[in-house]
Amino acid sequence: MNVVIVESPAKAKTINKYLGPGYTVLASFGHVRDLPAKDGSVRPDDDFAMDWEIDGDAKKRLGEIAKAVKGAERLYLATDPDREGEAISWHVLQVLNEKKALNGVEVSRIAFNEITKSAVTAAIKAPRRLDQELIDAYLARRALDYLVGFTLSPVLWRKLPGARSAGRVQSVALRLICDRELEIEKFRSQEYWSVEALFTSGDGSRFAARLSHLNGHKLDKFDLKDEAAAHGARDAIAARDFHVEAVESKPAQRHPAPPFTTSTLQQEAARKLGFSAQRTMQLAQRLYEGAEVDGETVGLITYMRTDGVSMAAEAVAGARTLIGEHYGAAYCPAAPRLYKVKTRNAQEAHEAIRPTDFRRRPELLRHLDPDQRRLYELVWKRALASQMESARLERTTVDVTSQDRQVVLRATGSVVLFDGFLALYQEGEDDRGGDDEDAARLPKLAAGEGLRRGAIKPEQHFTQPPPRYSEASLVKKLEELGIGRPSTYASILETLRNRSYVVMEKNRFVPEDKGRLVTAFLESFFARYVEYDFTANLEEQLDEITEGKVPWKEVLRRFWQEFHVAIEGTRELKISEVLTALDTLLGPHLFPEGEAGKDPRVCPSCANGRLSLKLGKFGAFIGCSNYPECRFTRQFAAGGGDGQKPQIGEDGVKQLGTDPTTGEAITLRAGRFGPYVQQGEGEKPKRASLPKDMTPEMVDLDKALALLALPREVGSHPESGQPIQAGIGRYGPYILHDKRYINLPSAEEVFTIGLNRAVSLLAEPPKGRGGRKTPEPLKRLGDHPDTAKPIAIMDGRYGPYVACDGIFATLPKGLDPQAVELPQALELLAAKAAKSPAKPARKAKAAAKPAAAKAAPKRKAAAKAAGKTAAKPAAKRAKAAKAG
Repeated sequence: MNVVIVESPAKAKTINKYLGPGYTVLASFGHVRDLPAKDGSVRPDDDFAMDWEIDGDAKKRLGEIAKAVKGAERLYLATDPDREGEAISWHVLQVLNEKKALNGVEVSRIAFNEITKSAVTAAIKAPRRLDQELIDAYLARRALDYLVGFTLSPVLWRKLPGARSAGRVQSVALRLICDRELEIEKFRSQEYWSVEALFTSGDGSRFAARLSHLNGHKLDKFDLKDEAAAHGARDAIAARDFHVEAVESKPAQRHPAPPFTTSTLQQEAARKLGFSAQRTMQLAQRLYEGAEVDGETVGLITYMRTDGVSMAAEAVAGARTLIGEHYGAAYCPAAPRLYKVKTRNAQEAHEAIRPTDFRRRPELLRHLDPDQRRLYELVWKRALASQMESARLERTTVDVTSQDRQVVLRATGSVVLFDGFLALYQEGEDDRGGDDEDAARLPKLAAGEGLRRGAIKPEQHFTQPPPRYSEASLVKKLEELGIGRPSTYASILETLRNRSYVVMEKNRFVPEDKGRLVTAFLESFFARYVEYDFTANLEEQLDEITEGKVPWKEVLRRFWQEFHVAIEGTRELKISEVLTALDTLLGPHLFPEGEAGKDPRVCPSCANGRLSLKLGKFGAFIGCSNYPECRFTRQFAAGGGDGQKPQIGEDGVKQLGTDPTTGEAITLRAGRFGPYVQQGEGEKPKRASLPKDMTPEMVDLDKALALLALPREVGSHPESGQPIQAGIGRYGPYILHDKRYINLPSAEEVFTIGLNRAVSLLAEPPKGRGGRKTPEPLKRLGDHPDTAKPIAIMDGRYGPYVACDGIFATLPKGLDPQAVELPQALELLAAKAAKSPAKPARKAKAAAKPAAAKAAPKRKAAAKAAGKTAAKPAAKRAKAAKAG
């Protein structure tokens, strides 16, 4: 008997079918060991010795693997063909050796780039040894990440209250987001104008041309700086006749993009399908592990963690054959296209991501999950298009000149002569700005031809700040800088969100105050370790380990020697010193220059205090140096620039009007915990915070009065006669009736909800704890065979888990929720139940409550009497001790 170890049960099931009898295929469910989350798991003083801990859920699985291996002829380690896959195989092998389960068993490592019968059987025929250089590179990365996380994070906790953690690559990605936000805040928009005129040729064809020269001089972007200048240019055009001065046509080509790498797949899926990097990788994993096609389970795409752009020769041949059959010989180039990756630090160890069989067209896979099918179609089109002929275009430029040659307008356009690969696929773009003049088609024109002038249109423009990063553009930037590895980008971005360092607004990353403070702290005291070049150079050293060029411990020694000194240098650092450094670094952001000669740090409340950064229980805020005499505070928030978050007046107060009933002033204010509205002044004025989905710009006098009037009475319930109230509480907007709360979908509905709608919501049965909506399962697995209770995969705060009748079992790290089947879920639930034997007793405990409640008053009375009796001698002893 031969034993084969893979990562996932879905993969195990498919490969077992391929290999047939004589082979037992078992799953490790991803990584089986990791460094314990405590100090000392990596010991630099002991030559970087590392302690490993077997994951609780993995113990049983490793026991089953050890049992299967004993007596086997051969063990094949068939984990994924990358560094992490090599590491999993190494961990499994180490555990089996510790268990002494490999006596007389021949151990081999096999790898395949796709899960097809031919690829798996070919891998079995070509076994190899474990790649020690890949394992060393894994050990170095894991040790580095641990050393940074477990030495730098505690510094953050001690010196910067509210900070969560720091990471080797995570912190650099956060800095990119914060640096971009600072660019936006510093940005000052500049006005400029353009002038366009319509012309008609002799055959009646019309086209538009833009002013390029005025008074004999070529115009720069900002030469027409205001409306007056634009109107002057318009008048100059209106006073002249024009003709075609020159027509220039040039041939051009557009070449197809290479097949997907991990990074480019994440970028394109974000642009075209709206998928997050994490969602893209989940779907790609399922496509790689396979689906049932014509009664057989087969992998649909090749391995999805790669930075290579080449395809196997047989795949290229298959693509070229299909192109010729479906598009014609003109669309198939004379020779196959060869691609070379241009990204820094790329390994090119594997093929690009491609379909395992190009004849498996997307429209034939109707049984796939819709999102899987969309991603497969993207992969299929991109890979096939990469072997198609280039598109041929003709780009034309026409100069339209006045008779005195003082005014010149230019028209540009292009014509697609042969669409080539564009017939199938066109790559998406990030943040494309400006007018796409080349997209226009121009009529046939000849030099010297007279033209009739039509309407003249001056148009105002403003320069725009650089856009915030989307997932696609941030992944692209990280890859360009050589920071991290594409296979880790999804988890890095998810960590930044989970740590509340960033939020997503319109699918763009916006740094939270907490994220900006952490970045400022690291730039102030650990600047070297958040530098883009340092992080990229460290990646190059790690890649050199993979290539066997440098010992892995040598890389660790060089890093630790300097990093340890930097950590030690912060031990005596005081919070006041941290605040001073952050206040200085963030000063331009927090206190932008306003009117000339006016100090932006002067307190607007007391007029002689100085504003500076403060740290409180709930995070950072801006406060006055004259505290407690002056209690002015405002949120830690952006200061100036055209991309800034809106501010509420220089002094943190905006007058909205007067309450028509009381005559008191109604104001909108920026407070320490966010914007709020206030009625009147005095010691305890009435206040109401703005809900999360309401920005300061949305608040006028009527809205402020409505907020101050909350909670409001909607009406009386027709059955109970008790009032129904609508308000905004700690957990958001709600209605309340007879001590029962129902959440509302938006704050706006608090002001508009009527009695009928409220009664209707109250009539619905509770949807979950506290009336909150029960989340939709990621996957329903069916009923438990013993209890008939439903089993489902849920998405929790700390990751996906299996849920059944009050038992919740976390999925092993790295396991795709969609790959989990009922037998595996039952194992996880059984293991969890065995660990928590007290939980099934809940019902018995609940049943015992009434009896306990009856006995409680008797026990209470007895205890009270006993307390009085015991108190008397105690009092006597105390009196005696005092006298003595």
